[in-house]
Amino acid sequence: MLALLVAPAGAAEPAAGQRYESFTIQSKVLGETRRINVYTPPGYAAAGRDRHPVLYMPDGGLQEDFPHVAQTVDRAIADGAIAPMFVVGIENTERKRDMTGPTEVAEELALAPRLGGSARFRAFIRDELMPQVRQRLRSDGHDGIVGESLAGLFVAETFVREPQLFEVYIAISPSLWWSRDALLAQAPQLLREHASALPGRRLRLYSADEDNIAPQSQRLADLLRAQAPDGLLWSHQPRPDLTHGTIYRGVEVEAIRAAFAPSPSQRAASRPRKHAAPPRK
Repeated sequence: MLALLVAPAGAAEPAAGQRYESFTIQSKVLGETRRINVYTPPGYAAAGRDRHPVLYMPDGGLQEDFPHVAQTVDRAIADGAIAPMFVVGIENTERKRDMTGPTEVAEELALAPRLGGSARFRAFIRDELMPQVRQRLRSDGHDGIVGESLAGLFVAETFVREPQLFEVYIAISPSLWWSRDALLAQAPQLLREHASALPGRRLRLYSADEDNIAPQSQRLADLLRAQAPDGLLWSHQPRPDLTHGTIYRGVEVEAIRAAFAPSPSQRAASRPRKHAAPPRK
């Protein structure tokens, strides 16, 4: 059963009266219990038949980024900018462990007791969370993921290592500096290996005015410009007007609306049909 939660005081400005749902997973992959927060679109009912895309997000606790991302999605749906969709937020336990790959850099090893668990975290999402979501919610099988900073690194890493896992990737100021730019060094070979899985995917890459973020994001964009196969829809938007602390909220409206914009055929299908004029007498 999904337990209804009201976003607590101190959460990131949820819409007035906004209610979220929550459930927990006892993860065998991670060896711990994980809390999952869920936004459902207006009009969604347990007894209905409608199916919708799912936007997954690390940093998805009620005291983290989930409330403002859910509010952004809610507003976009209300404006008709995107089709109804779910938001599934994964609440953190050991953030630096889950969002990072292996490292031998001394300064990074000092950041947390455990690091380098991104592969296991991805396995948790793929093998435990996504099946649960599809069982509990009427997902249409079209999934995306959004994250910023270390969570953006996880999004970027998933894109190059396992691009078939999601259709939409939104990486906001990803910490590509991790382990002395290790992911960037591996990316050319990984993109070649997974080239057949990239067509039909969407990647939106953003970077703030940061010395250890903007150059690495540009390197990834240059690599994609040289190597991306036809059918991969991607964009890179440097935002020197924004900082690490402001970029998530500064770009999320544009990012979500652009990444999930309905196709021309979907727009046409959603337009009300015009009734034929009665014949003249």
